[in-house]
Amino acid sequence: MSPGRLIGVGLGPGDPELVTLKALNAMRAAPVIAYFAKAGRRGHARAIADPHLPEGRIEEPLAYPVTTEIAFDDPAYGAALSAFYAQSAARLAAHLRAGRDVALLCEGDPLFYGSFMHLYERLRGEFATQVIPGISAMSGAWSAAGLSMTWGDDQLSVLAATLPLAALTERLKRAEAAVVMKVGRNLSKVREALSEAGRLGNAHYVEYATQRRQTSCPLAQKLGDAAPYFSIVLVPGLGRRP
Repeated sequence: MSPGRLIGVGLGPGDPELVTLKALNAMRAAPVIAYFAKAGRRGHARAIADPHLPEGRIEEPLAYPVTTEIAFDDPAYGAALSAFYAQSAARLAAHLRAGRDVALLCEGDPLFYGSFMHLYERLRGEFATQVIPGISAMSGAWSAAGLSMTWGDDQLSVLAATLPLAALTERLKRAEAAVVMKVGRNLSKVREALSEAGRLGNAHYVEYATQRRQTSCPLAQKLGDAAPYFSIVLVPGLGRRP
């Protein structure tokens, strides 16, 4: 029996209509559907797939042992997730060895800040793999906000809000156009870094891009420092314009 394939299926940031035909065909063909989720929940990627998945598929929900309960730089956080990814890889490998293709659903793009990468790197040496790109969250966000992000030869910097304040500020000072990911609990730090970098007036805040709860506004008008996991800050470039 030939082993199955691991297929990373990018589903985009949230709107089910942004799922590509290639992703749709992969989901409909694979006998096993896997997806990451917070314990006790179905997960964002699985929700995106709801209108598209046929009945009769084997489902493998992969529930994170921790999310925000432990700081990401705590050694316990890394140890818990490392064990989780190893166990998850073993669960999917059992299907693959039995000849069953596994479609691992991914919000956004599988290879852009995606949990899929942890299983991909563990399994790609033994099994055939395929990655189906998806619309990234930042693309969905700037489209939702109607922002022209890069002009002419603008350079786009993608930054993580989890960086220390000094490092984030310095990179924003050097950036021409910027996207700040992983905002969530770091919104106050992002706001401070943009202010120190002199970019706050040009920054835009988007949460739940392409989803029903989507909202966006200039960051200077965003009240408070609370932000959900699905939030992004955008700083458009000001380069050459026709």
